[in-house]
Amino acid sequence: MAREPMLRFINVAREMPEKRPPDLRTQDFHEIYRDYAAEKAAVQSARCSQCGVPYCQNHCPLHNNIPDWLRMTAQGRLQEAYELSQATNTFPEICGRICPQDRLCEGNCVIEQAGHGTVTIGAVEKYLTDLAWENGWVKPIRPREEQAESVGIIGAGPGGLAAADVLRRQGIQVTVYDRYDRAGGLMTYGIPSFKLEKTVVMQRIEQLENAGVQFVLNCTVGEDISFEAIRGKHDAVLIATGVYKSRDLAMPGVGAAGIVPALEFLTASNRKSFGDEVEAYDDGTLNAAGKRVVVIGGGDTAMDCVRTAIREGAISVKCLYRRDRANMPGSQRETQNAEEEGVEFVWLSAPKGFSGSDAVEGVMVQKMRLGAPDASGRQRPEVIEGADYVEPCDLAIMALGFEPEDLPTLWGQPELGVTRWGTVKADFQTHATNLPGVYAVGDIVRGASLVVWAIRDGREAAEAMLDYIAQGAQVAAE
Repeated sequence: MAREPMLRFINVAREMPEKRPPDLRTQDFHEIYRDYAAEKAAVQSARCSQCGVPYCQNHCPLHNNIPDWLRMTAQGRLQEAYELSQATNTFPEICGRICPQDRLCEGNCVIEQAGHGTVTIGAVEKYLTDLAWENGWVKPIRPREEQAESVGIIGAGPGGLAAADVLRRQGIQVTVYDRYDRAGGLMTYGIPSFKLEKTVVMQRIEQLENAGVQFVLNCTVGEDISFEAIRGKHDAVLIATGVYKSRDLAMPGVGAAGIVPALEFLTASNRKSFGDEVEAYDDGTLNAAGKRVVVIGGGDTAMDCVRTAIREGAISVKCLYRRDRANMPGSQRETQNAEEEGVEFVWLSAPKGFSGSDAVEGVMVQKMRLGAPDASGRQRPEVIEGADYVEPCDLAIMALGFEPEDLPTLWGQPELGVTRWGTVKADFQTHATNLPGVYAVGDIVRGASLVVWAIRDGREAAEAMLDYIAQGAQVAAE
């Protein structure tokens, strides 16, 4: 009988793939983690305890069968391991790179709770899928039979693309409409290349194109084509627009030059990585080079901004957040990476205005303390009177989150049901809206959330749309 390779957490320590040194990695936008060698991936996978209740799987939004593909990796059954990970995840190579594993699968690993250090689930997932692409294990999408029915998807982000993948595998004709000139949504233009190199996203989009998915780009619904026209062309429609409207600050000095939304800053940088001409970057408006940069916010977008500013050559980069480190919403792993790269975090600090007349010269900062917990259980920040100061600043980046656009008005669809926050109302299982044959997924339903949740929503909605289309075909046949 072969020796059981698992449960090696007892005598093998947790080890992430090697990180490039900060002084080197801040000179470019390449990913910071090197790849696992095959032996290292096998050994780290073998640390899995194969526990009876896999909390890692339960806390993965996609419920990936993590213990089984870790065991296959430890046994050298690498193609099988990839195929199992692909069975529940449309984009495992992307999730392996950008999921906040420390808040999801790895953060709930049983051996982590026991003090042994979590299994490096994300790094193994990335290793498996990169290996799959290299070895041709990622198969073209070839439906067994083509169907006449079609689905229109508005938004080429992770939710829309995940749905397109499921639908094309069943032979449904799919057209994806997107306002940008490249598909991918925030995976393309919102997430920096040092976390997710763009070739990784583009290869999946190419796979969908080769499968017959039609992309209509540079297309703004409500301007270039009406929502009703899309409904008229397709048997079902999926709304997967995401949320792109930046939250504004209502305080003195907000209109000054040099105060910019986070997404505009990140999009300009990502466009440059594609080799595009970006006037606002070249003229310095959305370029941190030679500037004192202050980023306001504590989420993952804020982490992307501070680390991008470092790579663009900022003189200094500070991040203001109104709570402390333990209460910030962003990944602790990303915070550590940012600190290694020279970012200074100013905890318990919030802006109250900006100094400077035409252009920003400083952020007026008020110091905070944590008081009683709010409704969510997090301690509420309170202002410390008389502790204000001015933080010098040439570029202030607002990373305060995103809000949904007013789709009923923009699309001339007043009957489309929305919540009081402006997100689209949709069933949490089928993702159906109140409009017949119209579904909605991802951030436009959840509010600003994670790529992995959008993937889950897209896959679920695709299955519901297949049922809806089948019912329609059955009625037509009768």
